[in-house]
Amino acid sequence: MAPIWYISSVCLTLSILLKPIHGYFVTVDAHSEECFFDKVEIGTKMGLMFEISEGGFLDIDVRITAPDGNVIYQGERESSGKYTFTAQQSGMYTYCFSNQMSTMTPKVVMFNMEVISTQPSDEDKGEKGDPNLQDMIRQLGESLTAVKHEQEYMSVRDRIHRSINESTNSRVVWWSFFEAIVLVTMTIGQIYYLKRFFEVRRVV
Repeated sequence: MAPIWYISSVCLTLSILLKPIHGYFVTVDAHSEECFFDKVEIGTKMGLMFEISEGGFLDIDVRITAPDGNVIYQGERESSGKYTFTAQQSGMYTYCFSNQMSTMTPKVVMFNMEVISTQPSDEDKGEKGDPNLQDMIRQLGESLTAVKHEQEYMSVRDRIHRSINESTNSRVVWWSFFEAIVLVTMTIGQIYYLKRFFEVRRVV
């Protein structure tokens, strides 16, 4: 049976690793931009993962800016993406989603901002455990985070595919209805035309 300190160390480390991960849904209106901020210390590992769940062609502009104003990452008309980097300076990092290119369609963005400090916490300093064990726990935490992100993205993709299917079915129904109206109209027109044709022939 595993010792109590081992179990407590695993639970504590996993809670520390998983705590800084936040998932959000935000609506970015046409001709607008939404920005979010994270204040971190130098050497902190940071990550941004996003996917467009609704709106237009499912694309948006993304920008990550460092505290000094330099652009770390910039993407245009992206549907989804994942970018990880290490903070080269302490301060406020900015994540922006821009929908300036859209004339009237808002976009719904699902994204995760991940912050993993590389500095040992006070709890970690107080624990006298095997360094290999700590590395294994950290890897386990990262794997759990990846699974959590995949589940969220699969849920979003399922919503997107369901919306596309419903839209396609609706269009097929309306097209079939339109075809039926056209066929009925053409049939009535042909009957009326033949009737008028024979009436004119009879008078002559």
